[in-house]
Amino acid sequence: MIKYLLIGFSSVLLVACGENGGGTASAQPQEPATVATERNTDFAQVSRGGNLYQKNCAECHGANGQGDPNWRQRDAEGLFPAPPLNGTGHAWHHPQKMLHHVIKNGSPGGQGKMPAWGDKLSDQQIEDTIAWFKSKWPQPVYEAWYQMNEKKKGG
Repeated sequence: MIKYLLIGFSSVLLVACGENGGGTASAQPQEPATVATERNTDFAQVSRGGNLYQKNCAECHGANGQGDPNWRQRDAEGLFPAPPLNGTGHAWHHPQKMLHHVIKNGSPGGQGKMPAWGDKLSDQQIEDTIAWFKSKWPQPVYEAWYQMNEKKKGG
C-alpha cells in the first residue's frame, strides 16, 4: 500500500514540475526508494534557518515556503515569480551546491527575481536557511533529492 502511495506521489510531482517548472523527467526518481533516507537534522541549524527565512525570504516565498501561486508562469516582465520551497516546487531538483549558489548570487539571468544574498548572509546563514526549507520537504521528496544530490557529488 505504501509503495503505491509513493508511486502516486512521485507521479504527481512529475506532473507538477513538468510544465515550465524547470524540472526534467531525468531529475525524477524512476522508483521510490525502498529504504528511508535518514535525515540528520540539526535542530539548532533548522531553528536559525527558520528565523533567517522569515526575516529575508518569506516576503516572496511565503511564510511556509509555499511560493507564489503562479510560480510556473512568467509575469509581465517575463520572469518567474518565487517558487515554493516546501517540496511542492522544483527546488528539490537542484543539488545543495546549486541551491546555495542561487541564494548567494541570485536567479540566473532572465529566469526570476531572486536577488543575490551573498552580501547580506554568510555562507553558514545560507546553509541554515536551506536546512530550514529542506526540513519542510515530505520524506519521498527528500529521498529523491538526497539520491540526486549524492549522484551529483560523485560525478
